[in-house]
Amino acid sequence: MGKKHEQRKEEIVQGALELAAEQGVKRVTTQAIADKVGIAQPTIFRHFPNRDAIFGAAIEGVAAGLFKILGSHFDGAEPADQRLHAVVVRHLEFIERRQGIPRVLFSDRLHSESPGLKSVVQRIMGRYTARLAGLLEEGVAAGRFRDDLEPEEAARHVFALIQGTLMRWSISDFNFSLAEEAEQLWGFIWAAVAPRTE
Repeated sequence: MGKKHEQRKEEIVQGALELAAEQGVKRVTTQAIADKVGIAQPTIFRHFPNRDAIFGAAIEGVAAGLFKILGSHFDGAEPADQRLHAVVVRHLEFIERRQGIPRVLFSDRLHSESPGLKSVVQRIMGRYTARLAGLLEEGVAAGRFRDDLEPEEAARHVFALIQGTLMRWSISDFNFSLAEEAEQLWGFIWAAVAPRTE
């Protein structure tokens, strides 16, 4: 029964994200999710207490998947600049297959209507920027980045550039490739963090 329960929860989360990508978060109701998944609305409430819990599970699940993919780049043995490049590229490639996530992250629901959802995202953002800062600090020490780079500040800026790209992608209704955009974004980031030449 546990497996079936988890599978149903995953179907509900995926249905909610697909609807968010198609029509925006405001129009995603538990009835719409039930219709999308092909279940009765009361079934939703056997798995989640409310809609925010569904979106919270979606954000947590995507974050767990993202950290799993990026873990080897945050902690790997390759030079820090190569690993930072991989983080930027893999992050955008990962989100490109999950269009509903930017719609949730940039929604009024998260920003002003649901402190619980906001808290989930703030925690994930803090963890992500801390991992980035560690990678940047390592790179500075190894001479792979500018010696005057402030890792925590740079981490916040790198994260903001990634999020800004995701917002532009979402607002443009996903009409460009994040995978292609990733290399352009990396070029901009590298120009900012590369070691200075005499």
